[in-house]
Amino acid sequence: MTSQISFDDFMKVDVRVGTVIEAVEFPEARKRAYKLRIDFGDQIGIKRSSAQITVHYRPQDLLGRQVAGVVNFPPRQIGPFMSEVLTLGFADANGDIVLLEPERGVPNGSRMF
Repeated sequence: MTSQISFDDFMKVDVRVGTVIEAVEFPEARKRAYKLRIDFGDQIGIKRSSAQITVHYRPQDLLGRQVAGVVNFPPRQIGPFMSEVLTLGFADANGDIVLLEPERGVPNGSRMF
C-alpha cells in the first residue's frame, strides 16, 4: 500500500512540460544515460537533466519531443553533470523507462494539474 499525502502536498510538486532541444550520450554516468537540455518556456527557461532512457530512445529521436519534468527539486550532481530537473517516466515490464509526455502539444512551461 502506498502512503497518502494531502492535495496541498501534491501541489507543491511543480510538474511542467518542456521540449527537448538537445540530447547527447552521457558516458561518465554509472548507468547508461543521456544529458538533455529541455526548453520549459520563458518563465522557467532551458534546464538540464540526466535521464536513463537509453533503451527506448535514441538522442536524435528525442529532439523536439515534449516531456514532463519536476522543475522545483534542488539541482542534483550526477558525476560531472548538474541535473536541474527530474524528467518523468514509468518503468516498463523490464524496468526500462518510458517517458511521460502529453498526448497533444501544449505550450512549453504548462503546469500539470
